[in-house]
Amino acid sequence: MQLKINGDDRIFTAPLTVEQLLLNLELKSEHVVVELNRVILDPHHFTETLLSSGDSLELIQFVGGG
Repeated sequence: MQLKINGDDRIFTAPLTVEQLLLNLELKSEHVVVELNRVILDPHHFTETLLSSGDSLELIQFVGGG
């Protein structure tokens, strides 16, 4: 399955949920905003939202600092 993540093409095995993708990328779901095909997802739906080949995602990670 081919996904476009933050403008880069990546290949993954299907089926894959948003939560599984974040785990694969070693990102914590509570620190990431996910936009799937130009729609911002509710984090409560990450575990049930299946990805399809050709989907486009923007992942924005919160970083603390000062």
